[in-house]
This record gives sequence, C-alpha cells and structure tokens, in this order.
Amino acid sequence: MSSAWLLPEHIADVLPAQARRVEELRRVWLDAARCYGYELVMPPMLEHLESLLSGTGHALGLKTFKLVDQLSGRTLGLRADTTPQVARIDAHLLNRESVTRLCYCGPVLHTRPEGPHATREQLQLGAEIYGHAGLEADLEAAELALEGLKVSGLQGLVVDFADVRLVQGVLAGLGVSNLEPALHDALVEALTNKDVATLRDLSGQGALRQAPDAAKVLVSLTTLFGGVEVLARARAVLPAHELVHQALTDLTWLAEHLQTSHPDVSIGFDLSDFSGYAYYSGIRFAVYGAGHANALVRGGRYDEVGAVFGRRRPAAGFSLDLRILVDLLASHQEQAAHTAVRAPWGSDPALRQAIRELRGQGHTVVCVLPGHEHDVQEFDCDRELALVDGRWSVRAL
Repeated sequence: MSSAWLLPEHIADVLPAQARRVEELRRVWLDAARCYGYELVMPPMLEHLESLLSGTGHALGLKTFKLVDQLSGRTLGLRADTTPQVARIDAHLLNRESVTRLCYCGPVLHTRPEGPHATREQLQLGAEIYGHAGLEADLEAAELALEGLKVSGLQGLVVDFADVRLVQGVLAGLGVSNLEPALHDALVEALTNKDVATLRDLSGQGALRQAPDAAKVLVSLTTLFGGVEVLARARAVLPAHELVHQALTDLTWLAEHLQTSHPDVSIGFDLSDFSGYAYYSGIRFAVYGAGHANALVRGGRYDEVGAVFGRRRPAAGFSLDLRILVDLLASHQEQAAHTAVRAPWGSDPALRQAIRELRGQGHTVVCVLPGHEHDVQEFDCDRELALVDGRWSVRAL
C-alpha cells in the first residue's frame, strides 16, 4: 500500500521559497504585459474536449487528460495548452473587430512529461495579439517576450527565427503538389531533425519522385542555420517561389527591427526547424538564455487558431513555463532570504498598531509565537520591533 502523501509521478508540490519566486516572477511578467496594453484573462482548467482539441489543438490530443462529466455525460478535458481557450474568448466572448491583446497565466496539465526531469503540471504564461496580419504584431510579441526575460534578470539572450511557410514554398517551387499526408509529416520531421539520410530516402517516394532536385534542395535546407548571412544563402539555393521569397523577406524585416530595439540580443536562424509545424502559420521564434539548451519562450504567428470557432483572425503571441524560468534563475543567481522585521507576540494595543502600520507600508513582519523564538524560517529577520523608551520602534539586528 502506497503512502497517502506520495504524489503521482512527475507531479510536485511548490514549496515556500520557490512559490514566492514564482509569484514574484508572475507579477513581473503580467506587469510588463500590462504596460504593452495586454488584458488579463483566466480561462477555466476544464472544457469540453472538442473545444480544447479543435483546429490547431488536435496535436494536443495525446497530452490531454480526459474525463466524463457526470452532469452532461460529455467528455471533458483538462487543458494542456491555453492558447485555444484564449482564441475562443477572442472569437466568441469579446468578439471585437479591432486589435485585441490578451495575456494569461495558469497551470496546464500533460499526460506525459516532456523530458525525464520535467513536470506534468506547468505554469503557462503567455500573451496573444489578435486582429493584425502585419509583421508589427510579430515584432511586438517578440519584443514583449524579450522584455519579460530581461526584467526577470536574464542576460545573454538569443532569438532563433524560422518560418513554416518555407516547407510549402520549397515543395511548390519543386513542382510538387498534393503530397501524401503521411509523407508530408515524415518530411517535416526529418527536416526539423536534420535527418539527411531520411530526407534522401523520402525524396524517392510518392509525389516527391516527380522532382529530380528534391533530395538536393531538401538536404540544402538543413544546412541553412546561423546568422543573418543564412538568408542570403537561402535565396541562392532554395527554389524561386513567392512563398519562399515572402518568408525570407519577412524574416529579414523582423530581424532588423528586433536588432534595432534590442541590440544586446543575438539573432539567429534555423530555416529547417519546423517545430510546431501544424500549429504555426508563418514566422515562429524561440528565445534561449545563456547556458540553457532548451528554449525558454516559444512563439510566432498562428492565424488558424480561431478558425474552428467561426472566426479566423490574424494571431501572434508566445508562451513559456514560469516554473522552468524560476529554476533557471535560481541556478544562475544566489537566492537571498527575504528580509523581514521580527516582532514579539503580545496583546499591547500599541504593539499591535505598530505591526499593522509596518505591514501597511509593505514590510514583512513576523510575529514570534510563544515557545518558538528559535525557529528557522525562510525570512531573514534583519530588524526587530522592540520597546525603546516606552515606544515600539524598529531597530537593526
């Protein structure tokens, strides 16, 4: 019989020190989003399954916990991603014609962890901008993501750009149309993994056999990663198709403007990285921190996200897991104990009034209960409230 206090695998409590850092970081990010004009929304954890998995949400099917609603008998899901919910809010509850900026922060649950040490309960924070098809929205999403990471205390940031339209443009430029879905999915996966052997094998299958240069072009796509010079190389080796031209032009514009506003950020490109291909509809970006191999923030353009709700609106945004960011910051920064004022417990009205005034001014005041004078706590009491000359005053310890 297992102990009652044990939690499921890859599920963990958040203890006081980490919980405080998570909450402080949440406030920092939401305040930054507010400064950009984003409104906070709080979608429910539970929805009808078809709503959570509609449209671009279908890829989340295996990640989503499912249960039966005892009231309606319908299948419900615990959200694995908040973006489809925010798209539903934009499409049906707000239903604005103008640009809408929304942000959110809340837990999401996954049936399986994304890595050996990952949690299945992430604290997802994100921001979405609806109603503007221009690159200005993509730029704003990337700038807000960088702003949030910087005010969190991270330096040495790297932004990696790609564009999912390049797959469509390269295939169209090769004269390939109506590629079989299974072959198309295998091709995207091989490009993302830079699996040259599989790409050469796939080039001889299905509709790709119609294009004698398919293997050469697709393999060359896997080499297009690095700095801004990659875009010039891409124009030279990729087919001259309108989608390819537009994607490269947009990437150039976005990189130039982002570099101007954030000259301390390194910008790179990986034109064969089609992570989230079924989700994104154009430019996608990932932001990395110095010394951290995995992306801290992922975002981009996903214009199809609201189509299933009857309202296809241009959309761009990003999301991140705040708990991962907190762990990264803790490993890079020495976490000092939160300073506080120590006060004796007592019923003296003057003492109680002094404590209330200090707390009203924003100070943390820890009352030492009788018999617990030597307890060790998270708070570093560097001051104390003491009776001096008949008055309760704060003095250094």
